[in-house]
Amino acid sequence: MDMSVSPALVVDRVMQMRQGAVEQQVQIHVLKEAMATQASAAATLLSAVAGDLPLATEGAVGTQVNTLA
Repeated sequence: MDMSVSPALVVDRVMQMRQGAVEQQVQIHVLKEAMATQASAAATLLSAVAGDLPLATEGAVGTQVNTLA
């Protein structure tokens, strides 16, 4: 059984693997940026909704804990 491998073939495979690794790193970086953007947008929306709302002044509901959601 002949196990000889062409050096050019080995170099080609190594270059393909490196290119694949670089592409994966770029994809992960883009995904992380997208997730950070979504987190920032969600935090902005939540802070806009959760402004300082006063407690209710009468009745059985909302006088101790602000129940608005």
